[in-house]
Amino acid sequence: MRIFLLIITLLISIPAFSQSDTTKTEVISDSKAQFPGGQTAFRKEFMKMVHAYVDITAYAVNGKFTFVLTIDEKGKMSELKIYPKVKFDEEFKQDMDFAMKRIKKKWTPAVKNGVPVSSNIIFEINFTSDHADEEY
Repeated sequence: MRIFLLIITLLISIPAFSQSDTTKTEVISDSKAQFPGGQTAFRKEFMKMVHAYVDITAYAVNGKFTFVLTIDEKGKMSELKIYPKVKFDEEFKQDMDFAMKRIKKKWTPAVKNGVPVSSNIIFEINFTSDHADEEY
């Protein structure tokens, strides 16, 4: 009877002392930087600021221009690059930077492995001699 009780006790206590493999697996999603309302809302807001604060006719800008915008880890617009280069490029870039800084809404930063990271947003605008195309 003693042996029987000993065997029962050991069988009951084994799960209590055994190592359990209950590791939790977290699903971490990566995401791109997002502007409230999406990229279309950003383009509308940007063009509104360009029309309000920049005299486009002062520059020889015609055709498609590619804007590369850096969004930092805090959702702040930190750097703007414009391609192709144009005559009076530095002044044009400064004016576009000014228009960009007039946008008050913050971006939601990109996320990689659950951590906010800096990322680039690329968008194009078609300029003609008398206006900028808001639809693209």
